[in-house]
Amino acid sequence: MLIVSILIFYILIEIERKFLVKNLDFIKESYKHTRIVQGFLNTDPYRTVRIRVKGDKGFITVKGIGNQSGTSRFEWEKEIPLCDAEALLQLCEPFPIDKIRYEVKFKNFLYEIDVFSGENEGLILAEIELNSENQYFEKPSWIGQEVTGQKEYYNSYLSKYPFKKSN
Repeated sequence: MLIVSILIFYILIEIERKFLVKNLDFIKESYKHTRIVQGFLNTDPYRTVRIRVKGDKGFITVKGIGNQSGTSRFEWEKEIPLCDAEALLQLCEPFPIDKIRYEVKFKNFLYEIDVFSGENEGLILAEIELNSENQYFEKPSWIGQEVTGQKEYYNSYLSKYPFKKSN
């Protein structure tokens, strides 16, 4: 008997910019929101390994170190069974990330806005994925200071050094 396995995964160089959010105006512009719980099996900056439960789906993600600007980095992601993701979350390092992700389309771009809870309550970050590091985009009025490449705003850093403890 021949067993065929189909693996669905994504390998890419992720190009994104990250911003603090000034206010909650994005909520009325949002077309979707999803709860995300994620933990890290490994937070080494050269290879973070993340387990994520997003809604009713599970994922494992490996991210490489970012380039000098922090805008681009290697990312590999694979959907895994929800029960596996939930089991692997139990093995993760302390302080899992718990957040609601809002999705907003603005001027042909998708902004993902994370409203953190738990140990990171009070932090709201927006990300935009781009096709190139120099791609032009307009910022909505609720976008604040850019924090791309600042390690204290990486989820892997926030899982070790929560926002509440640093403010």
